[in-house]
Amino acid sequence: MAASAVFILDLKGRPILIRDYRGDVSTKYAERFISKVNELEETGKVSPIIYDEGVTYIYIQYSNLYLLTVARNNINAAAILLFLHKLREVFSHYFRELEEESLRDNFVIAYELLDEVMDFGYPQFTEAKILSEYIKTDAYKMEVQARPPMAVTNAVSWRSEGIRYKKNEVFLDVVESVNLLVNSNGTVVRSEVVGALKMRTFLSGMPECKLGLNDKVLFEAQGRSAKGKAVELEDMKFHQCVRLARFENDRTISFIPPDGAFDLMNYRLSQNVKPLIWVECTVEKHSRSRTEYLVKARSQFKERSSATNVEILLPLPSDAITPTVRCSQGSAVYAPEKEALLWKIKNFPGGREFMLRCKFGLPSVEAEEETQGRMPPVRVAFEIPYFTVSGIQVRYLKVIEKSGYQALPWVRYISTAGEYEIRMA
Repeated sequence: MAASAVFILDLKGRPILIRDYRGDVSTKYAERFISKVNELEETGKVSPIIYDEGVTYIYIQYSNLYLLTVARNNINAAAILLFLHKLREVFSHYFRELEEESLRDNFVIAYELLDEVMDFGYPQFTEAKILSEYIKTDAYKMEVQARPPMAVTNAVSWRSEGIRYKKNEVFLDVVESVNLLVNSNGTVVRSEVVGALKMRTFLSGMPECKLGLNDKVLFEAQGRSAKGKAVELEDMKFHQCVRLARFENDRTISFIPPDGAFDLMNYRLSQNVKPLIWVECTVEKHSRSRTEYLVKARSQFKERSSATNVEILLPLPSDAITPTVRCSQGSAVYAPEKEALLWKIKNFPGGREFMLRCKFGLPSVEAEEETQGRMPPVRVAFEIPYFTVSGIQVRYLKVIEKSGYQALPWVRYISTAGEYEIRMA
């Protein structure tokens, strides 16, 4: 089902751009939309989809603008929301900052883009790189009229033909982010791994790439056991270039990659994660106005790995004064704007423990008592190169192109801290 029109409104509901694709709506729907949004905000039931008197309003808010789609039929809401986010990306690519002023300064280009991204209410091409090859801004005017790239008339809309590189390379980064919450008695309340396969491709022609992982489902389907650890991936989300039917059939990730950087796949693992860096904080009160923290940081991964750029943010009372710090490794500074002590360790090898002592004064007994039981958690940031928490491995990465060139694939693994918090006792 198709959209009837696209409106771009300011925050007061005044139209800046209107593109009517089917001729069955009028500008009064913009006024009706903003009044419905105000009603919902008053009741606290704000939704990106509003249905009113046979008309569906689907919108996103960005900066000082509403990007709104209006439809009179039963439209695919998820597809239109994705289209609006893609439209925002296209405008941002052309105008750098998408706001009311940039649209008013570029009316002609904006309407030209609206004509290309949607046809008779059906979403079309929303790849900014491809659109910018034949819809030029003033800064990129050419003397001869550029003809539309093959990608516009091709099934592979994310890649143009005729790309050439002297050296054909593909870089794959397996990046995993650990989200962890530990309560004050040392129990892990929440743990999950959020991963992404980030690619940068510099390949000539129209190459076919095939990627294999140590996928538990694949090994079980083939009736063989993995030599190492097999991983059961959850909530997988692929880039549009991946052939989903092929993946569903034999779990092979097969695709023609876009040129440059993109996220090939995102996944999640809700497994029990052992805290990679464990932080214990003991509070010692020497008097009513003098307090000391004894902090132990311990790495709980194998000795052959090392964490880099470790930052441990230790919360202090808001009225702490004259903190003095001694640490066995790295450096620590008081950050009053964060009401915390920042302990930085450049290199943290596996199986090691470092200590920090911090003494500080409290000017008032009342303030000391108020802070009890309300201290924020300790936050930890780190990177561990050549290491993944889940044990995911790239078994192979093949590049096949009709010209037969040899491509160099590079694979790198890295684990980082996401929302990594340890509550203080």
